[in-house]
Amino acid sequence: MTEPALNDVHRDQADPEQRMYRDIYDAIMDHRLPARTKLTEQSLSQIYDMARHGVRKVLSQLAADGLVDLEPNRGAFIASPGEKEAEEMFELRQVLERMAVEQALEHADQRAIRSLRSMVERERDAYLQGNRTQWIRLSAEFHLELAKMGGNGLLVDMLRRLVSRTTLMISSPDAAGTRPCSFDEHLKVVDALEQRDKKAALQEMAHHLQQCACRTPKQGGKHFDLRAVLGAQKNT
Repeated sequence: MTEPALNDVHRDQADPEQRMYRDIYDAIMDHRLPARTKLTEQSLSQIYDMARHGVRKVLSQLAADGLVDLEPNRGAFIASPGEKEAEEMFELRQVLERMAVEQALEHADQRAIRSLRSMVERERDAYLQGNRTQWIRLSAEFHLELAKMGGNGLLVDMLRRLVSRTTLMISSPDAAGTRPCSFDEHLKVVDALEQRDKKAALQEMAHHLQQCACRTPKQGGKHFDLRAVLGAQKNT
């Protein structure tokens, strides 16, 4: 797979690897597959009628995007970042996303900023319509699209894993607050970018990330059967 699910809302339904990635991604973010659920190659191979090397390819991509932990001699598990890791990830995001804002201010034109504003509007609409999966996806994608505006591909790649992994935590129904990643806070960042107000843009992004960190919940311990969650989606 060349394109992570975080950036691709419209998927090729005929591609079983993309479909498996999408199904698992959506189930993780919607917390139908909770932290530490084991993803067995045999079960996934049967559910998606796919050879095991294809399953391993999908699991490797999910691991690269921070959504799955691959443990030697044990297998693949839905990621379960601890409190210490969460603290460290948000500290790093503060540094990287400050850079993303600075580069966006330097390189982005008004068309790019309008596109970012449109994304926030779609995020808001998804929330109001109760489309949880789309809303969470767009909330996370906002940060990557902002980073892309600066043209630094390495920065985008570094943020991708952090954004995926922290979104996994703060999208939990047990998270504090009402929204995992607030479109209201995103909108304030966009407003500051449009006004070319560097101080305000940096302050709004720093505040937003602090709020996201505060929404990180304690880890649960539930487990679910893969086929019960993913099998029903096979023909949808």
